[in-house]
Amino acid sequence: MTAWPPTEPTEVELVSGDARLAVDLRGGGLRALTVGDWAVLDGYPPGTVPVGRRGGVLLPWPNRLRDGRWSWEGQQLQLDTAGPGKPAAHGLVTWQQWSVLARHSDALTVGTVVEARPGYPFRLAAAVDTHLTGTGLTVTVRVRNAGDRPAPFGAGTHPYLSVGATADGGIGDAELTVPARTALDLDGGLPTGTRRPFDGAVGRIGDRALDDAVTDLDRDGDGWARVLLRGSAGTLELAVDAAWPWLQVYSGETLPEGQRRRSLAVEPMTCPPNALADGVDLVVLDPGETWSGTWTLTWTGA
Repeated sequence: MTAWPPTEPTEVELVSGDARLAVDLRGGGLRALTVGDWAVLDGYPPGTVPVGRRGGVLLPWPNRLRDGRWSWEGQQLQLDTAGPGKPAAHGLVTWQQWSVLARHSDALTVGTVVEARPGYPFRLAAAVDTHLTGTGLTVTVRVRNAGDRPAPFGAGTHPYLSVGATADGGIGDAELTVPARTALDLDGGLPTGTRRPFDGAVGRIGDRALDDAVTDLDRDGDGWARVLLRGSAGTLELAVDAAWPWLQVYSGETLPEGQRRRSLAVEPMTCPPNALADGVDLVVLDPGETWSGTWTLTWTGA
């Protein structure tokens, strides 16, 4: 017996015009996106461990869960954390292997199964459909309850948008508009129980530190909400459909030197931080039921 599990491929690349996208099969996320010499996504080198969940798929919850504790239908549940007083963060699939389900030169579907475990006794099938053109990217996250009981979950993705800055602090020169009217009050990334008005007309970011979970999104007539980020390389528009009522906007203050405040994470989310415990905007699927949400990223060079 000399067989070994497969270790290749580790990622899949899509190409359309001068746009190139790398999807990491460790976690199913977006490792890199370049358009010509513009790194539209602030990604990470192949085969390395990304810091800050760059490009990641966040499932079955996005963001943080206080102490990893929650309950469902009277059952007390405990997820793994990094230590006492630490939250459970960003779900269960970041380091999990994903499989290629369908592939074309400019389109890809990858998938995985979230198996039931202590702390999350539900079984979900997950797929991410990605389509690349020369001017934009479309990402659809799909989830199916593959278990035998109703399953609560939240979903998110974690792209870092780059508009030309390469040095620490460079995102301060970018201009930002976020289509949101309300933000959670957070302490250590977790909700305090109150909300506040949010003015999404940020303008030049400057020294402003952003790590905000925002909602009450202003949507256009087509039902989509649009974030605009403009910098020296050009303008990015990240748009979310109605399946994503929350965004987390993060300017990277806590990232390591060399990666700090050079790009902006704009994270589509189905629910806010601590949603498994608080029950805010959770999606609950009956066995066999499905959910999907789509977001797009388009670019215009300077």
